[in-house]
Amino acid sequence: MQITEVETFIAGNPWKNWLFCQVHTDEGLTGIGEGTVNGFAKATESAIHEMFQVAKGMDPFDTSRLSLLLFRDFFSDGGQIQGAALSALETACWDIKGKALGVPLYQLLGGKVHEHLRVYANGWYQSAGGRTPQAFAQQAKEVCRRGYTALKFDPFGTSWRAVDRQEFHLAVDIVAAVREAVGPEVDVLVEGHNRFSVATALQFAEAIAPFHPSWFEAPVPPTRIASMIEVAHRSPVPVACGEDYYSREQFSELLAHDAVSIVQLEPQHMGLTAARDVVGMAHAHNAVTAPHSAQGPICSLVCAHLNAASPNFYLHEFFDEFNAEWEGNLLTHHLTRHEGYITPPEAPGLGAELNIEEILRHPYQPQNFLPLFRSGWERRQGYQQ
Repeated sequence: MQITEVETFIAGNPWKNWLFCQVHTDEGLTGIGEGTVNGFAKATESAIHEMFQVAKGMDPFDTSRLSLLLFRDFFSDGGQIQGAALSALETACWDIKGKALGVPLYQLLGGKVHEHLRVYANGWYQSAGGRTPQAFAQQAKEVCRRGYTALKFDPFGTSWRAVDRQEFHLAVDIVAAVREAVGPEVDVLVEGHNRFSVATALQFAEAIAPFHPSWFEAPVPPTRIASMIEVAHRSPVPVACGEDYYSREQFSELLAHDAVSIVQLEPQHMGLTAARDVVGMAHAHNAVTAPHSAQGPICSLVCAHLNAASPNFYLHEFFDEFNAEWEGNLLTHHLTRHEGYITPPEAPGLGAELNIEEILRHPYQPQNFLPLFRSGWERRQGYQQ
């Protein structure tokens, strides 16, 4: 079997353009993948077509070789854009491989370790009620009424590096209100979005610790791993991070310090071949994995298959119920939540196909990205002038 062609499609989700690809073969089998990167849909689409010149003519079964060539042979550090393009092409090949063998993707990744995957809700805090403890608490109660046993949120508004006392206390009050609203048994996960200096992050960690969050995510920027390690060693709240990294080497450095034990790898930034290796590295360091799954619906499927096959899986991020209503029409199959759990599809490959007609109804828009340091970003309306 040989790879012959790639097509790309962008669905204009208001807060993040979703980029999909479909890879064709000379035997008629096709596979789908996703390459969404916040704010860089067109750039990553171009990268897919440029990098496809290496994939063309290859056997789609050779996913390890494809991953190597697309990462190594360009001899440039293309960062998340290169990683997402690689992942889109490689995921499509994993999909083809599963279809050819008649098995779901998780079987190719080692087989099912977990029958059901516990999920946490994200993207739920979009109320027009504003950024107040009362609004967050009300929405958090509704999330729990739906059956979720864990939920994540960013209470920090537009904060960056240092914050004034009023903003500091507001953020802490929001965490306190959510904890009071959901009770002691629900996992409360606090998202930092790479916002703070080491000192500010530690101040927040101390202040929110009495409300027993299960993790403090990405409290400092990822570019200085030493800063993340310092916060993780000193924070009374477990630190989770990893979504920004796109190579094994970055995770190797992160894990070498045995400070971060919740690893949020993003399969879409490195592909499944590398993602499997990172899961194994984390396992060897007694760490658990909670992959970043805040892109489009194919990303969610990929993470479900990976998580089902990962012995050290912890939680699955679930945006699907809090995205645009038409998201459910983009694929022929979507993950379905039963109370606080999901299961990956049992159909061959990823278990879904693209609904191209529906994608074309929602064209790319340049303002469709999440501006995390502008007021009102949590309403997920894209970049508003």
